[in-house]
Amino acid sequence: MLKGRIHSLETFGTVDGPGIRFVLFMQGCLLKCQYCHNPDTWSLTEGKEMTVEEVLAEIEPYLTYYRSSGGGLTVSGGEATLQAPFVTELFREVKKRWNLHTTLDTNGYNEGDKIRDLLDVTDLVLLDLKHIDNEKHIKLTGKPNDRMLKMAEWLSEHGRNMWIRHVFVPGIHDDEQDLLNLGRFIGGLHGVEKFEILPYHQMGVFKWQELGWDYPLEGVPSPTEEEIERANRLIEEGMQQAETSMK
Repeated sequence: MLKGRIHSLETFGTVDGPGIRFVLFMQGCLLKCQYCHNPDTWSLTEGKEMTVEEVLAEIEPYLTYYRSSGGGLTVSGGEATLQAPFVTELFREVKKRWNLHTTLDTNGYNEGDKIRDLLDVTDLVLLDLKHIDNEKHIKLTGKPNDRMLKMAEWLSEHGRNMWIRHVFVPGIHDDEQDLLNLGRFIGGLHGVEKFEILPYHQMGVFKWQELGWDYPLEGVPSPTEEEIERANRLIEEGMQQAETSMK
């Protein structure tokens, strides 16, 4: 029987997709983001094993809230696509039984063709683009960004709906050219329903301390409103440039 390794679950999520959502956090991630607020999700061998039926039993009591708010099920992580067969089966079942809206929250570190079965039962992809500059991406996450950008292009070419999210860390994401380039990249994609900047916060510091690890962004402040406004302005400028050149 197919089992998934689950880190945790949330019954009333309001930020990971439309409406009120059941959010399932999968265990395991291949990226090591310096700002990760759940580094305890990285290990591929920890977490609680659950069957699809066990997860469905957790969702069922709250169906009324998900339906009436236009919400549904979001699977996040860790990195959900590392357990693609389990998530595919879960999405299939919630659609078959309850016709629930499905959202996949992913860092894109996978290949569209490899996880096509999962993407075929996914209504919305929340794609986290960590950094547009490859060298800075490697420094920030430990991995290059080519797979993420290819995933975004795959979703665009295959007519999939996505929300793109970008965590903004002062000193890491404030280069003008990077922000313009990010905007140009997003502006060249189809199917992007929403773009949002998530301001960096220090809420995960205690998790690193609990694990006995040094926190890599020690002393880095959260961005100011002005910094976020400037980033949004530059990204929008880049998006407009891309849209103009496509006409």
